[in-house]
Amino acid sequence: MKQQKPVCIWLTGLSGAGKSTLAYLLEQHLHAAGKHSYVLDGDNVRHGLNRDLGFADADRGENIRRVAEVARLMIDAGLIVVVSLISPFRFQREHARKLFAPGEFVEVFVDAPLAVCEQRDVKGLYAKARRGELTQFTGIDSPYEPPLAPEVHVRCDLLDPMDCVNRILQALATDEGHL
Repeated sequence: MKQQKPVCIWLTGLSGAGKSTLAYLLEQHLHAAGKHSYVLDGDNVRHGLNRDLGFADADRGENIRRVAEVARLMIDAGLIVVVSLISPFRFQREHARKLFAPGEFVEVFVDAPLAVCEQRDVKGLYAKARRGELTQFTGIDSPYEPPLAPEVHVRCDLLDPMDCVNRILQALATDEGHL
């Protein structure tokens, strides 16, 4: 009915890598192409659905679980869902993937070196973490496990954001005819 194949495009990477920028650029492109899509970004879900969660490991895991469940419901409704979360642990991303049918989950590793992410940090979170004011901050005192075999890997420190979006779109166009 929507003339599209529903898919969850899961953007993962460090804070400041460019996930949100790519998510919203991707959504703009999809909208312009007449596709029905929605962005579930770490910030927008933390202000509503997950406002009761903190940043301890258990809360972060619950945040990812809830977002994956919501994305699953949106896929059932026929939408293209762009998820933008740090989602630092492989096992959490794999758990999210298991909620979807084969071909409905596309993992995109939004990659940028830690130093670049720190330079881009408009909220000053990395500086606070380095001063010990924030604990369990991914990339500083909490690990990030890069995907081992993402469907798409973009280097946001080397490519223009629109080039990254085009690589994602190319992968979707060739992967089971999503677009």
